[in-house]
Amino acid sequence: MTPAAAHVNAIGTAVPGYDVHGAFIGWAEQQLPDEREKTVFGRMAGRAGIEHRWSVLSPTAEGGSPLEPGGLYGGEEPPPTSARMNIYAEAAPPLALAAIANLAQKTSIDGITHLVVASCTGFIAPGLDQIVAEELGLDPGVERTFVGFMGCYAAVAALRVAYHIVRSEPSARVLVVTVELSTLHLQFTREIEPLLAMLQFGDGAAAALVTAEPSGFAILNQFAASLADTADLIRWTIGDSGFAMHLSGQVPAQIAQALVEGELRSRMLGNLSPQSIDAWAVHAGGRSILDAVETALSLAPDALQESRDVLARFGNMSSSTLMFVLAALLDVPERRTGVALAFGPGLAAEGFRFERAP
Repeated sequence: MTPAAAHVNAIGTAVPGYDVHGAFIGWAEQQLPDEREKTVFGRMAGRAGIEHRWSVLSPTAEGGSPLEPGGLYGGEEPPPTSARMNIYAEAAPPLALAAIANLAQKTSIDGITHLVVASCTGFIAPGLDQIVAEELGLDPGVERTFVGFMGCYAAVAALRVAYHIVRSEPSARVLVVTVELSTLHLQFTREIEPLLAMLQFGDGAAAALVTAEPSGFAILNQFAASLADTADLIRWTIGDSGFAMHLSGQVPAQIAQALVEGELRSRMLGNLSPQSIDAWAVHAGGRSILDAVETALSLAPDALQESRDVLARFGNMSSSTLMFVLAALLDVPERRTGVALAFGPGLAAEGFRFERAP
C-alpha cells in the first residue's frame, strides 16, 4: 500500500509587539570604542536588509527600550541565564498560542492527534509542548514531541517528524509549533563581529497543521547535509549570561560552495535544475546568506522575494523563520514547485522539496 502523502495545510504566525531593531542599533554603536568600527557597524546595519525585529521584552516604565536603565539590559552587568529563562517561561507559551490562534483562522485545528514543538532559545519543565497542549485543551493522550536546541533548521526537523507520523498514520492531524525568543540572549560585548550577529535576531512563533488532506503543500523528498570542516562557524553556547551565538562571516561562502559543487546541491535538487523551481523557501538567516544562495544557484532576482520580505519585516527568528517564509508562499497560488532550505549549527543544511496540492 502506498503511504499517504503529508501536506502542510496552513501556517499561522505571530510576533510580539515591541520593535527593538532601532534601539539595538543605537546601543550597539555605543558599545564600540573605535570610531571606525562604529562607522562600519552603521554601514552594515544599513545594508542588512532588516527594518524591524520584534521582542517579548517590554519597554521600561518610562517608555524606554529594554536596553535603557530599568530594562532587562539596562544595568551595568548582564542579566543571568536564570532571569532570561524566567522570561522565556512567561512569554514563550502566549506567543506560541498566538501563532496557533492565527492558524485556527485559516483552518480547523479540531481533532489534533500529535503535537510537535521546536525551540532552541529556552528550556522549561513541564515543557512548552505540555503547556501548549493543556492550554489548548487537547486530549491528555495526545502524542507530544519536543525538538530542542537544533537552531535555525529545527523547523525542518519538526515538519519531518510530522511527515513521518502522517505517512504511517494517515488519519493523524499533527500540530507543529516553533517558538523562539532570540532577544533574550543579547550579550554585553565591545567586539563588532558578535554585535553584527546579534543584529540579525528577533522573536517569533509559527504553527502549522500537517495532515494527509490534499491541501496546501505536499512534503516530498527530504534532504540533509553537514558541511565538512565547518563545525566552528555556527555555535550556540549556554553561559551564565544567556546563550551566546557565534556566527562566522565565512558562513555565506561555505554555503555558496556547497550549493555550487557539494553534496548539498545534488541531495537538494536531484535531477532538477534550480530554474525549474518556482517556490524557494530559504531560511532568512541574513542578507548575505540569501545573496549567497541566489548567486550559487543562478536564481532570478525575485526568486527569494518571500525570504527577503520576512527578513525585512522580522529579522532572523531562528527556527520560526522558515515557517514564516512557507506561510508567505502558501498565499501565492502561482508558487507551485518548491524547495525549503535552512541552515544551522554544524554547519549543516536541512530541507525538503514540496509541491502545491491540486
